[in-house]
Amino acid sequence: MSTHATAASSQNDATGDPRKLRVVGWSTGTVGRHVIVGVDRHPDLELVGLWVSNPDKAGKDAGELAGLGRELGVTATNDRDALLALKPDAIIHTAMTDDRIFESIEDLKSFLNAGVNVVSSGPVLLQYPYGVLWEDGLREVEEACTRGNASIHVNGIDPGFANDVLPLVMTSLSQRIDQVKVSEIADYSTYYQPVVMRDIFGFGKAVDDEEPMLWKPGILSMGWGSVVRQIAAGLGLTLDEPLVESVDRRPAPVDTKTVSVDIEAGAMGAVKFQVIGRVDGVDRVVLEHVTRTAEDQVPEWPTPPDGGGCYRVEITGEPNMKVDFTHCGENGDHNDSGMITTAQRLVNSVSSVVAAESGIVTALDLFHVTGRGLVSSKETN
Repeated sequence: MSTHATAASSQNDATGDPRKLRVVGWSTGTVGRHVIVGVDRHPDLELVGLWVSNPDKAGKDAGELAGLGRELGVTATNDRDALLALKPDAIIHTAMTDDRIFESIEDLKSFLNAGVNVVSSGPVLLQYPYGVLWEDGLREVEEACTRGNASIHVNGIDPGFANDVLPLVMTSLSQRIDQVKVSEIADYSTYYQPVVMRDIFGFGKAVDDEEPMLWKPGILSMGWGSVVRQIAAGLGLTLDEPLVESVDRRPAPVDTKTVSVDIEAGAMGAVKFQVIGRVDGVDRVVLEHVTRTAEDQVPEWPTPPDGGGCYRVEITGEPNMKVDFTHCGENGDHNDSGMITTAQRLVNSVSSVVAAESGIVTALDLFHVTGRGLVSSKETN
């Protein structure tokens, strides 16, 4: 059991009730500000510290940075040592990791070494790092957990709940499984992440531009291979190596404006990619993303049932099953609610991660019923 799990279960507050778990929020970006709101509303958690990278935010109250309209009495700081000195039960880490994978892993290891449990939105390869994270890197994370007697859980909505817990729970209804396919189908026009949209995806650049990071060989398998491998592990499959990647980039037919990047007609405006796990040459687990920057782009590709965006789980076999998981914020925007659901998946996981044995905690550790052993052989297809 993690160090702080023991403390949390044994210490009481002045009323004799179990004390709240003490949490530090790590960033106040598109996800981090929702973490503040989520912790404030959670009956078992207490926000005791807040880290910010922007010096202009240091010294401001967490409630102000989260847009709560009231102060929480927690002052943001860029002094990481001061936050670790608080000895929180957990850090909820939502800082940008897509463009600084190695540096962010070092950050997470430093928290674990200090004996602090971690739930984080990235880097996503830590969602299920086995077969994804390089061997030395995996060993170093595991050693940091052991050294600090702490646990780490990386999750969110995607990679995360929509393509780990949800599909694996659905497989518990299966008699035979031929294939599990999980998809994100979304319009990213209101998704505010300029670095992700232009530099990582390449929206607004030439369709055949070789510079965007995401389309370099092996990167998709690093970013979303953890999804494929975790579903396979939940079903007891041994996948062919390597995973298979496919990418289809399409131009915007007209000039297109998004909140992150303006796209001229003819520049990249939509993409569909897959990461495929095969067994004996047969596609068994498929991760697909269909990403548009306007709802009417590439109409022949899969579309969400209500516009905007959805997560889709399709299980072929006996029986055939499909679930479209849709969500939107109170303002009607699915990108806003994507940030909220990511934040809440982390916030609501804190107590389980704190209570877990030290080490890497995956979705497979947080629930138990799947369709293990039910994947069909080629003869029964």
